[in-house]
Amino acid sequence: MPEGRIVKALSGFYYVDDGNRVYQCRARGLFKKKGAKVNPLVGDWVVYDPTSETEGYVMEVGERTSELVRPPISNVDQAVLVFSMVEPAFTSFLLDKFLVHTENAGIDSVIVLSKADKASESDVEAIVRKYEAIGYRVIPTSTKQERGIDSVREVLSDRISVFAGQSGVGKSSLINALFPGTSLQTGDISQKLGRGRHTTRHVELIPLEGGGYVADTPGFSSLEFIGIDELDLAEAFRDFAALSSECKFRGCLHVSEPSCAVQSALEEGKIDLERYEHYKQFREELKEYQRRNKPW
Repeated sequence: MPEGRIVKALSGFYYVDDGNRVYQCRARGLFKKKGAKVNPLVGDWVVYDPTSETEGYVMEVGERTSELVRPPISNVDQAVLVFSMVEPAFTSFLLDKFLVHTENAGIDSVIVLSKADKASESDVEAIVRKYEAIGYRVIPTSTKQERGIDSVREVLSDRISVFAGQSGVGKSSLINALFPGTSLQTGDISQKLGRGRHTTRHVELIPLEGGGYVADTPGFSSLEFIGIDELDLAEAFRDFAALSSECKFRGCLHVSEPSCAVQSALEEGKIDLERYEHYKQFREELKEYQRRNKPW
């Protein structure tokens, strides 16, 4: 049987793209009863049984490389985190929180700094140096000057990408600059992020010229630490995880443990103090979330 990728799920139908056409499919009843993997998600590679030139049944779901719950999508290659330099002002606290979620989901992140033309070059370069040193690709952009647009378009090629970031950072302008004349609606990816707010909008993969998809989704609908424990949080900081093998204790949380390589690196100025302070704040948020959501 042929294979394809689910590019949209809506009202019980799964729209499977085999590279030539899109089939409107339902999942077989037996498939759901067995619970093979879980229910199909947008982004899944599936085996399907075509019953006509436009319809069929999803028979089997392939292995997933990544999975997000909010939004429900699988096999995302990267998150494009759009943060403006001004209006609203750049916030490393929120960026670090986004990075925790993408790292925990096993998804790479590309940091896009919008409105770079409205900030001093030294401020832009300081952020670029800080996050590139941790291992992230950082692309300053300006839609007015067309700065960085080709670089962003390049990182989207042949990958499944989801855009996320604050409201008002210029995602709409960026998307217009990246995809002029396409069917992608600027309001689709630039919706304001809710905090734990339920969204009923469906997720859809929009194919890009030259290969790749952009997920038509409002991004992460919740930034609470759902399904994350203290060790997950520590490992979600790349700069900490790179040193954790040198810590005396396995599972070190880098707070008060003796012979902690992260704390030693912090004292030597090899780890950014602001990042470490954010880590401690996230730990408190995590504890508070766990207290509020105890099963008893």
